[in-house]
Amino acid sequence: PFKHRGNNFLLVYILLVAVIDIILILTLHFYSFVIMSMSVRGLSLIYNTAKAARVSQPLLCQNRHFSAKPNTSFARGIFLGELREQELFPYPNVLDEDQKETITMMMDAGKTFMEETNDAAANDTNEKIPDGQLDDMRALGMYGLMVPEEYGGLALTNTMYAKFGELTGCYDLGLGIHTGAHQSIGYKGILLYGTEAQKEKYLPPLAAGEIFACFCLTEPSSGSDASSIKTRAVLNEAGTHYVLNGAKIWISNGGIAEIFTVFAKTPMKCKKTGEMKDKISAFVVERAFGGVSHGPPEKKMGIKCSNTAEVYYEDVMVPVENLLGEEGEGFKVAMNILNNGRFGMGACLTGTMKMLISKATDHANARKQFVSKLREYEASSRRSPG
Repeated sequence: PFKHRGNNFLLVYILLVAVIDIILILTLHFYSFVIMSMSVRGLSLIYNTAKAARVSQPLLCQNRHFSAKPNTSFARGIFLGELREQELFPYPNVLDEDQKETITMMMDAGKTFMEETNDAAANDTNEKIPDGQLDDMRALGMYGLMVPEEYGGLALTNTMYAKFGELTGCYDLGLGIHTGAHQSIGYKGILLYGTEAQKEKYLPPLAAGEIFACFCLTEPSSGSDASSIKTRAVLNEAGTHYVLNGAKIWISNGGIAEIFTVFAKTPMKCKKTGEMKDKISAFVVERAFGGVSHGPPEKKMGIKCSNTAEVYYEDVMVPVENLLGEEGEGFKVAMNILNNGRFGMGACLTGTMKMLISKATDHANARKQFVSKLREYEASSRRSPG
């Protein structure tokens, strides 16, 4: 149908391009099939072949093609007859053998205590942890888990603390709130910002559970907006004490604590303008200073054995040496304490969720309604991992 030579040349060119495209497509499909066929079985064959060759030819590894440097590559190891299992599912190993042994022993002792001594239902009903049980908790070191050994603590790492916190939340969340409010945030500021004198004075009795601590930030007019607190601490004329006045609400351990990490506004002269401005400062306050009181325990829907109360400060004389961190840096102190304490609460609630899932699964597997177990109904089977 083509009348000109140019048209014939164009037809040949189009046919040639089409043939080349077909060849390329078939080639790509072939290699894709080959690659997909190299499954675990194929890798195993390569590995076993390489391993056999290595055994039968020990001089192979001395060849100039192989370096004396230890192999750290998983892929190279397959061809060398080395299966590096640690590279298959790498996971950070943050605990050494001694730490693993320590936390294992603690977890075993803690589980025994939770199952044989602690009664979460009774604690919730009585809205209190029995005194004898508090002694057992002291013996286990539950009040000084992350305190350095020189101050009487167990010196656990964050990972070890989180593991033990998960165990606590699994059995009794109220007890977990009690211990967490004491050490995750209660005296955490002393660990992070305390002077050596403050640490030597307060940490040993706090780590031993002889006295309890709490974190006092929230007020009637300030919740998430911590910068709007009204509690004030004014330096006296002698410059020896801050006079503290104010009130805090929803304070965990507030009714039983002897040591309070308190945040209050202090008047300070602005370095740029010379004007007096209020800035938040942090203090370590003792109930023994006088002027510290608390309201009745809050009536809660759950976690009732953890004490929650309002705390009041009326002309409390706080020595200047009890300033925690720098004057005017209290907001930063509060945020760092909370940031350091949040992982403990997360670990504790992880234990709670694990136990809830386990209980729900057991119920779905055991409970029978009509002619079938709950797990066999569509609404349950979609949710139950059992």
